[in-house]
Amino acid sequence: MQQRMKTHPLDPQRTEALLRQSPVASLATLNRDGTPYVTPVHFVWDGRAAYFHGLPAGQKLENLRANPAVSLMAYRMDRLLLDEAGRPCETNTQYESVILAGQASVVEDPGEKAAALALIVQKYTPQLAGRPLPEGMVAGTAVVKIQPQSLTGKYYG
Repeated sequence: MQQRMKTHPLDPQRTEALLRQSPVASLATLNRDGTPYVTPVHFVWDGRAAYFHGLPAGQKLENLRANPAVSLMAYRMDRLLLDEAGRPCETNTQYESVILAGQASVVEDPGEKAAALALIVQKYTPQLAGRPLPEGMVAGTAVVKIQPQSLTGKYYG
């Protein structure tokens, strides 16, 4: 375990808050040749799982169908902590980060899919929350659920 994880773990409330508030996360999947593939995703955390949506085809979906093990990282950088003596190697960063590792799957259940999309609408466009989602758009959108196997957070500053 990294030293900073031992000395600066993010408590569960701050971990939850960062997952709920972070506008973008980095999703890591594995290509078929074993190389990593990282993409930014808009996501939502419902307290038990993370969801993101997108086109029904593409590299990340191909990757997670072949290997559902994924990692999702959300973070917030507040500011640089400059060394008062001007030593560049003593500069640090005030931040919070969360890493969720788990299993991803494409949501097939129409009710779960609609509920996840409603949460995404609520997070990103709250002024549109509660409006009906067109069936054709819901059917043509892939929703992916990440069931966490581990969830860790750390901070500094």
